[in-house]
Amino acid sequence: MSAASVRAEAKRLLALSLEGGAVSSDRVGAVLAALAKSRPAHALRPLLRAYLTNIRRELTRGEARIEHAGPLAAADAEAIAAHFAKLLGRPVRPVARRNDALLAGFRVRVGDDVTDVSASLRLANLAKSLS
Repeated sequence: MSAASVRAEAKRLLALSLEGGAVSSDRVGAVLAALAKSRPAHALRPLLRAYLTNIRRELTRGEARIEHAGPLAAADAEAIAAHFAKLLGRPVRPVARRNDALLAGFRVRVGDDVTDVSASLRLANLAKSLS
């Protein structure tokens, strides 16, 4: 299989793994079981790597990874996730992690999109403008 055909097949397998727009563990299990029965093990490695990459990417699309400097209430994390869910038009769940390097504020990553409203970014921008 060529690299392009592996990527195309992995994309098709990802589509089979979605239920209601989200990755379903039952469907992923069914896809893996079908692959194990239909192909020899040595032929599966590149396809499984591409499939795993697609599954990981899809899972991160549904997460709002919130890095925060100070305490963050669960209600605030939910509100941030709800804001991004409304903007993106898909369900987003919050995943909060403390990062004291931000000094104050927060940074949110949803898939490939990053929103940074931290004091450390503002200070870095100020330092650039002064030099």
